[in-house]
Amino acid sequence: MSFSNPKRVAIVAANRIPFARAHGAYASVGNEDMMTVALKGLVDKTNLHGERLGDVSLGAVIKHSKDWNLARESVLGSGLSRETPAFDIQRACGTGLSAAIQIANKIALGQIDSGIAGGCDTVSDAPIVYAREYQQLLLRLNRQRTGMGKFKTLLGIRPRHFKPEFPGVTEPRTGLSMGQSCELMAKEWNITREAQDQLALESHLKTASAYEDGFYSDLVTPFLGLEKDNNLRATSTMESLAKLKPAFDKKSGQGTLTAGNSTPLTDGASAVLMANEDWAKAHNLPIMAYLTHCEESAVDFIGGNGHKEGLLMAPAYAVSRMIDKAGITLQDFDLYEIHEAFAAQVLCTLAAWESDEFCKTRLGRDKAMGPIDRAKLNLKGSSLAQGHPFGATGGRIIGNCAKQLQERGSGRALISICTGGGMGVTAILEAA
Repeated sequence: MSFSNPKRVAIVAANRIPFARAHGAYASVGNEDMMTVALKGLVDKTNLHGERLGDVSLGAVIKHSKDWNLARESVLGSGLSRETPAFDIQRACGTGLSAAIQIANKIALGQIDSGIAGGCDTVSDAPIVYAREYQQLLLRLNRQRTGMGKFKTLLGIRPRHFKPEFPGVTEPRTGLSMGQSCELMAKEWNITREAQDQLALESHLKTASAYEDGFYSDLVTPFLGLEKDNNLRATSTMESLAKLKPAFDKKSGQGTLTAGNSTPLTDGASAVLMANEDWAKAHNLPIMAYLTHCEESAVDFIGGNGHKEGLLMAPAYAVSRMIDKAGITLQDFDLYEIHEAFAAQVLCTLAAWESDEFCKTRLGRDKAMGPIDRAKLNLKGSSLAQGHPFGATGGRIIGNCAKQLQERGSGRALISICTGGGMGVTAILEAA
């Protein structure tokens, strides 16, 4: 390892499959199927068939126990050399970006020359489990060695045991879903329904325009009849969005989060090829951008021991620390890619950076970080239009930013992703 002369980490290529609303186009496939297709598309476009890479980091948030070695199994079907190692990672919605940070660190330290990061998620193939009481009974049954022992154990089965428990997106510590938690944030920061709908509309229109312009043609591999994200609504209007009812606060009359300004449950997969400069040059692969800084953070969203922070506010803290380490300001970016888990989350984050009180009391700064140029935000659309397969969003965003920087030939991009569990993952990309 080289601790004194870290190597620059290049983003070389990116690929994903179209994202699909849950229980739709990808209802018949699982995580490994989707991840393998995304990887194979990346291998095909970079001509890396049979190539042994240094490491591969992939992850999913919702997966079966049979997918305990998801990354490695996906690599084995990708066309890469079977000697390419791989490992699983999971950090809720920040899984893909955290995977990229892991691979980047290995490249920077000289441990590996090249690697792939990414992730996937399916709600359509979510594991369904049964009550712990039933699980324990089945385990006892498995331990029995005699027919009589098995029979006596089976006598303990009750009808209640057959009621399935479906996976949820609620926080174990609060019992609130992400949407319910974000409703609280929207109320705290006085984020209006109109502002949320406007951001959602822009996401759909920008995504539609990017597809029409061919921006995604070399970033997306068609899969199971889809060529583009099927959550995209190019004909959305403020009027159509305004007709939707609140999705999480349905009783108070004050709810502002709807199905239109919140991301839907989504299936999909994405992958990013990363390397040092020498490896990229040796393989005749142009460098799209460099990953130069990153930061991961967490907040206390539970409360009881002092201040309680909003569940999805951690990126506001991470970005503050990251730009200080980079020696730049919030305004020193040409592109901003803020994951649109909910339109309200994006708007709360922007409001926090503009707040003197928040920046002084929470971030320890002398003054507000200030506003960003909204004309530079999520220029090719984002999660509200394209969907949010939890583990795949990071790879999608890295690919989007890297290609935009490559087309510009200069500039710097900020990536900010909120996650369940009150965490945030952020990064800076710079043009090659």
